[in-house]
Amino acid sequence: MKFTRYFVLFVALSFLSGIPAHADEAASPGETAVDGGQCPVVSPDTAAQDETLLEQAVYEVLLAEVAFQRGDAELAMRAYADLAQRTRDPRIMERAIEVAEFARRFDLALETAHLWLEVDPASQRAQKMLTGVLIMSKQFDELAPHLIRMMESDKAALPGSLLGLNRMFAHDTDRLAVFRLIDTVCRPFFGLAEAHYAVALAAASARMSERARREAVQALELRPEWETAALLRAQLLVGESRDEAIEFLEGFLEGNPDAEQARLLLARILVGERRYVDARRQLDRLLRDFPGSPEIAHSVAILALQSGDKALAEAQLKNFIAFDKVPDRNAAYYFLGQIAEDDGRIDEAMSRYAQVLPGEHYLAAQARQAHLLFEQGKIDEGRELLRNTRTSRPEELVQMQIAEASLLRGAGRVQEAFDFLEQRLAEDPEQADLLYESALLADQLNKPDLMENRLRRLIELHPDNPQAYNALGYAYADRNERLPEARRLIERALALAPDDVAILDSMGWVLFRQGDLPGALSYLERSFGKREDPEIAAHLGEVLWVMGRQDDAWRLLSDARKKFPSNAVLSETTRRLAP
Repeated sequence: MKFTRYFVLFVALSFLSGIPAHADEAASPGETAVDGGQCPVVSPDTAAQDETLLEQAVYEVLLAEVAFQRGDAELAMRAYADLAQRTRDPRIMERAIEVAEFARRFDLALETAHLWLEVDPASQRAQKMLTGVLIMSKQFDELAPHLIRMMESDKAALPGSLLGLNRMFAHDTDRLAVFRLIDTVCRPFFGLAEAHYAVALAAASARMSERARREAVQALELRPEWETAALLRAQLLVGESRDEAIEFLEGFLEGNPDAEQARLLLARILVGERRYVDARRQLDRLLRDFPGSPEIAHSVAILALQSGDKALAEAQLKNFIAFDKVPDRNAAYYFLGQIAEDDGRIDEAMSRYAQVLPGEHYLAAQARQAHLLFEQGKIDEGRELLRNTRTSRPEELVQMQIAEASLLRGAGRVQEAFDFLEQRLAEDPEQADLLYESALLADQLNKPDLMENRLRRLIELHPDNPQAYNALGYAYADRNERLPEARRLIERALALAPDDVAILDSMGWVLFRQGDLPGALSYLERSFGKREDPEIAAHLGEVLWVMGRQDDAWRLLSDARKKFPSNAVLSETTRRLAP
């Protein structure tokens, strides 16, 4: 929408070739039709009028475009609206609509679009411009018949147009109104599977689950082999019953064995259900059927990681990075680094992490390299690596600073870590992550008042931060003090993040402190089931011990000690409870 002299020249030429501007005016008595092979006879008075009209039109275009470039959209809009009314030229009317839309004057844009269709009822461009204005101004009642007419006018493009309906309203927050509109528009075309699919998608977005499922079924009845509709139906079923979703996808794949995305979805659901043997069969089939697909190699690798099959994951990640046309290998290098690190191949892990370029996973890869250097006793090298890490945003720099403090804390240099973060906080005293990390360090340094002040300040600044409530509540519970308040804080954290592993552990621990052993056991088992963390294992082992299940407690603690031999909390709990 930028002003150029070419646009003005174009308008001027259009007037030279099109005067008089009103195409439906009859020829004057002194003119002969051009189609007859003769030029029109133009009187001197008419020529002067035409020249005046041309000069005025060019002046108004110049005025509007210069005003628009200078940020005066109101003046540009008024000039174009006036010119559109007087000339009724399609190019002027289109530009008038564009400028009015930019100025958010949808009333003028709508008026001009209606004028355009009045001048040229068959213009598809005018119809599209009117439709666009109605969408932007959310006038859905008037919009529906226009959309239906547009779709009926191009039968060949109808299936694609139906599928594009939901994208047209992707940013509209009134999902129920969007559903009603799409339902109205699609009804005349319910003989097509795409119409039912569009309604199903809109219904799902509006949380009308039953209607969404019915429409997805209708779409598949009309096109039983259509994978896109099958994926939607399966995703809708997942919310109700994963078993039903698995059964449906298995049936669909029997008739459509080459449905790549459906098989991938089935594998994901099976992994989520921890049916790893069944998932592996689907992954093997995908690798056999699509050996040259980078997407399949990457997807299989991620699913294999989730199911704990590191050998398959590593093989497919290496396969993925070997493909020529792969836009981003960062995730693959990072996960290969994790696998090598888990297997004790430290040099290989360092090499893989170093291959992660700025972008996704870059900061995490830098932090892992620094941690590995720390484990080799090269703390200063690790700190130097973190300080040289390229960051593009202030929050990324904070992440690296916190990672540096973590290295110092891991080396037992807690006071130095605390002092380091204090310097950072002096520069930005309300930075949430720095407040949180410094509070945890203050707790380790036995500065409970400072810890509490920092966390309460964090809650004041960010009242929806679950970690702040949890940290303060857990600190009270761990000291076995102010338990009612500790429980209230942890309950608030749990309401904000109901599936957070650390918060579930805190809830179990405060219930244990209050003597609710069954409640404590329930929360701690949920937490440990989500992540086998050494401190959660210590808490769960202690609860089992107090409940009289010493054999179970000792088995759990012994297994955890083998996996986490250097964890201080686990070691202390095991030593204290040892028979």
